[in-house]
Amino acid sequence: MSKQPEQILEEQLVAQLQKLGYAFVQLKNEQDLLANLKTQLEQHNNIQFTQKEFERVLNLLNKGSVFEKAKTLRGSQHLVRDNGDNLYFEFLQTEHWCQNRFQVTQQVSMEGKYKNRYDVTLLINGLPLVQIELKRRGLELKEAFNQINRYQRHSFGAGAALFQYVQLFVISNGVNTKYYANNKTQTFKQTFYWTDRENQRLTNILNGFTSDFLEPCHISKMICKYIVLNEAHKVLMVLRPYQYYAVEALIDRVKNSNKNGYVWHTTGSGKTLTSFKASQILTGLPQIKKVVFVVDRKDLDYQTTKEFNSFSKGSIDGTDNTKALVKQFTDDTKLIVTTIQKLNTAISKKQYLDQMEKLKEERIVFIFDECHRSQFGDTHKRIKAFFNNIQLFGFTGTPIFADNAVKNELGKRTTKELFGECLHKYVITDAIRDENVLKFAVEYVGRYKRKDTATEVDIEVEDIDTQELMESPLRLEKIVDYIIANHHRKTHSQAFTAMFCINSVDTLIKYYDIFQHKKEAGEHSLKIATIFSYAANEDDADANGFIPEELSVAEEPKVLYGLNVHTREKLDEFISHYNQLFDTKFSTRDSESFYNYYKDISKKVKEKKIDILFVVNMFLTGFDSPGLNTLYVDKNLRYHGLIQAYSRTNRILDEKKSQGNIVVFRNLKNATDEAITLFSNKKAIEEIIMAPFEDYVEKFNNEYDELLKITPTVNSVNDLQSEEEELAFIKAFRELMRIKNILTAFADYDMDSVEMPEQLFEDYKSKYLDLYDKAKSNDQKEKVSILEDVDFELELIHRDEINVSYIIQLLIKLKANSKKDTTQVEKEIFNLLNTEAPLRSKRELIEKFIQDNLPVLENTDDIPEAFERFWNKEQQTAFEQLVEEEKLSADKTEKMIEDYLYAEREPLRDEVLELLEGDKPSILMRKKTGDRILGKIVGFVEKFINGMVGV
Repeated sequence: MSKQPEQILEEQLVAQLQKLGYAFVQLKNEQDLLANLKTQLEQHNNIQFTQKEFERVLNLLNKGSVFEKAKTLRGSQHLVRDNGDNLYFEFLQTEHWCQNRFQVTQQVSMEGKYKNRYDVTLLINGLPLVQIELKRRGLELKEAFNQINRYQRHSFGAGAALFQYVQLFVISNGVNTKYYANNKTQTFKQTFYWTDRENQRLTNILNGFTSDFLEPCHISKMICKYIVLNEAHKVLMVLRPYQYYAVEALIDRVKNSNKNGYVWHTTGSGKTLTSFKASQILTGLPQIKKVVFVVDRKDLDYQTTKEFNSFSKGSIDGTDNTKALVKQFTDDTKLIVTTIQKLNTAISKKQYLDQMEKLKEERIVFIFDECHRSQFGDTHKRIKAFFNNIQLFGFTGTPIFADNAVKNELGKRTTKELFGECLHKYVITDAIRDENVLKFAVEYVGRYKRKDTATEVDIEVEDIDTQELMESPLRLEKIVDYIIANHHRKTHSQAFTAMFCINSVDTLIKYYDIFQHKKEAGEHSLKIATIFSYAANEDDADANGFIPEELSVAEEPKVLYGLNVHTREKLDEFISHYNQLFDTKFSTRDSESFYNYYKDISKKVKEKKIDILFVVNMFLTGFDSPGLNTLYVDKNLRYHGLIQAYSRTNRILDEKKSQGNIVVFRNLKNATDEAITLFSNKKAIEEIIMAPFEDYVEKFNNEYDELLKITPTVNSVNDLQSEEEELAFIKAFRELMRIKNILTAFADYDMDSVEMPEQLFEDYKSKYLDLYDKAKSNDQKEKVSILEDVDFELELIHRDEINVSYIIQLLIKLKANSKKDTTQVEKEIFNLLNTEAPLRSKRELIEKFIQDNLPVLENTDDIPEAFERFWNKEQQTAFEQLVEEEKLSADKTEKMIEDYLYAEREPLRDEVLELLEGDKPSILMRKKTGDRILGKIVGFVEKFINGMVGV
């Protein structure tokens, strides 16, 4: 048998779970689930509930959202017994996690909006805490993920809503298995493979995954210790395997030795969450007096305090100054976040020594974030000399080895010399393989002796030329022209943002001025911004790999006073442009205003409101913005500095962000290869750097051939007989879309590069969207379509700039053109109406406007207003028709549509039925009637309201 049916897989899994110690229990429905819960809670707590008392227990369980229920699960409970006594009990033993009761059941039926049957459920003390969904071999895991999302909408909240207590989901097709926390806002990108300590995946659910991850004590430990309740976003987060192993290793070292150590986890792998979890567990150990988390920049102090408090409300009280820090050292504060500068002052300034010396013999754990940056001065030595009973741990994405160590007054210092052995390692190749970070697409632009390509531009790249030549206005202007010409494609029409790192402040000023002049001349409309400080003036020619920490001195006014008068005036001028752009009032008059400017720029980049941020060193380390996908480089980078800078672009976001783009205007090929070799190995270069353009062209052409085997012509899509055949077409065309998404970021790309004509791609896309519409409409039917859980990845073909406003501009162009020129514009409009997903529901109406209204309009200026009048009239007619056909209250329906739009939540069936005037449908007809009306309301909103912003 080539494919393993789900039922066989399920039976084998349940048998294996029983061998691991789960007791099997047959639960057919919610009634069975509740009866079992009562028994299990009674046995776990060694008590008996009367029926009335158990109803009060259910009331406790029924309150709140998934997030609030996760808190209820972990808290101690109290109720008043029927006889008036107080009763204290628990749902979960979190301190001794093995001391819980473990059961497994399968095929529990729950009825909500639809009747759903869940595959395998793990119960702890009777509560369903782990839900496992299985698909047969050969099916995509994403289908199981989408199925769970469907259950979230349809039935998890039904009845007593016990399935909202699920903490972890596991999805598997037998050979591939992933897990993730119960957080319905996350995407498939936030699902994780489990691995062993050496980062080797355990993907087969029957061979490794279940015995390792689902073993009762381990799964209970993951739930009790390694799920974080994120207070800021009110969601559950679970640690990835490498985070789990790092924390376990660190805790073990503190419990069983006084040795130091460091954790090497690559940039972008979530070190803040790992270090928070380690800090949180350490503060719970009775032998530990304090845990001190040390960062080396004021902005990171603020950022880390904010993030730690988001993981656990009030866990950190930020220290604004050294006095506040010393107070936290001397009071009962267990967890402290501080900068290394404040820590240094606290142990070296006379006025604090009396208080600090009381802590000399206390057991304190110091955790240093990005430990290589701060720890190579004498502060490290001073901390070790001052305290007698401490342990030091470092977290770094790019350790210092002998090869990339730089001498200071203490000689060359490696991470190992400072912190001891590496406790856990997770390098960039591991992260790329696990899809936790993206690959880099590096393009070297300039004068190279190689074949003719679009990146072969007459730009000097070799720094063997004089500095004068490298900074000549002609060279800088050519680079600016190149960026303006290619920025659109690199950032997918500004769906993402970019950074431009430059060798010195002087050169940055020249670049900014050129960009600004070209903007004023109407050559581009990019939103640019910049920030720099005095530390950036240091000569960068020998590029030792260290990126100076410009804001490490943000606490001191000299961050600005080091700038010469001209430079400071230019910075104020650039800030004034920023103030005009965003209606702000920043300046360089004092370090506080400058620091607020820094924070605001950081926020605006993350919100994708700045197209290109010009920097010398700032933001090249420790800055996370998933919306940033491109780095332009005109600066010598090496080793950890290079990897840190490149890594600003490789955060995971969505399907459209397929790689981090690095556009280099210097000859950094060897430096890039050296850095990758140092931080992984020589063979890793091809794993980390995207393949050349030609490889993706070949891939696209091969996939095009595969598509033609399934559907030789566009019309043959109509002849596909079964949903299985339709699924084969969807997968084939989706693969083409994925490769095209990568291709379009290359400077060499145009549609002539590949064998498939552009119009043919658009025609197939139209058929693909037809199938998407069909799958979407199936959502209202009883029978589940196999297409329903397929991810069509529409973000790959959705272009933000193609909306109704864009169509109106084309209509103006159509009307303004003479008769002979209109065919091309008409063709473009009808093509867009067919191939742009947001416009398809509006197609008939727009066509009606073109045929009936456009010919009678005399002036193109009247088109927007005429279109708005037409649209409002059609919307009102459709609304009245909907209300009349279904006999609904017009006022209530209008309010529901408003609520639906603002709450972004589909109305429930009961809410929809409340709209009916007169007799309500019988119990047998309620479901059918409710779903039909809901379908019409959702369709109305999609057609008339969504995508109409700015029209």
